[in-house]
Amino acid sequence: MRSPVTGWLFLAPTILVLVVFGLVPFIYVAVVGFFDWNPFAANPDLVFAGVNNYRRLVFDNQFLRSIGLTLQFTFWVVLSQLIIGYLLAQLFMRDFPLKGLFRTIHTLPLLVAPIAVGAAWRLLCVPGLGPLPFYLNRWFGIDFRLGSFEHQAFITTVVMDIWHWTPLVTLTLLAGLSAMPKEPFESAQVDGANRWQTFWHIMLPLLKPVLITTTFIRLMDALRTVDEVWMLTGGGPGTATRYIGLHIWRVVFPQTDYGYGAAMSLMTLYLTIMLCWFLYVGLVARKPRAS
Repeated sequence: MRSPVTGWLFLAPTILVLVVFGLVPFIYVAVVGFFDWNPFAANPDLVFAGVNNYRRLVFDNQFLRSIGLTLQFTFWVVLSQLIIGYLLAQLFMRDFPLKGLFRTIHTLPLLVAPIAVGAAWRLLCVPGLGPLPFYLNRWFGIDFRLGSFEHQAFITTVVMDIWHWTPLVTLTLLAGLSAMPKEPFESAQVDGANRWQTFWHIMLPLLKPVLITTTFIRLMDALRTVDEVWMLTGGGPGTATRYIGLHIWRVVFPQTDYGYGAAMSLMTLYLTIMLCWFLYVGLVARKPRAS
């Protein structure tokens, strides 16, 4: 019989990595959030500010606007990725010509670094050079200028994120669909259930664990997006795409306000945890009512 010490020895490297790269930075940021700190000032000492940094958040219109923009961005990208990813996963469950090639091409965006994705989309959107402004104007009569129209910049960042991360959703849902047992679907067909009834009462409950996990992953990633949007729009035009990650970057680095930036980071983490918790309570932990 193996000793429990052996198991802890195997877990020790993972626990060490989590502590060093997860717990220690979190504690450091939590502490800095209660101080005013500019390491590049004449007096770089930490000055205790109590909860003043968090009080500033309540009245910071730019921070509140960035939170609202981030929530809108997250809602549209996660919803779109789940719908498109599910449809593509259902498509890949069927046999059709060049299925392997199409699936390989579909997953290629996952191999591209986010900062490279933003740079590539920026080239696509340059007026007079990129194909998007040319064809949108030629086919639909749309004057596409990313740096001039706020709604175009917002929609473009949403489409870019959908293009980049929908393959991840497709692969996870495809794995869930492939692992489903066939017996419940055969029984439903014998009982005369239509497609909608089969989907709602059989497929969706069986796919629910994978669907919830995928939603959590994409929700957390979308709330902290920085690289792609920074390369594509820089947060502009104006503050149209200044999501919370970009707003924190602009406060911490150009303004060197590390204490306030730490407070915003913790508030963003709290918002992410609360959204995931509400999602978990609403879709996972809720018990059906007794009839």
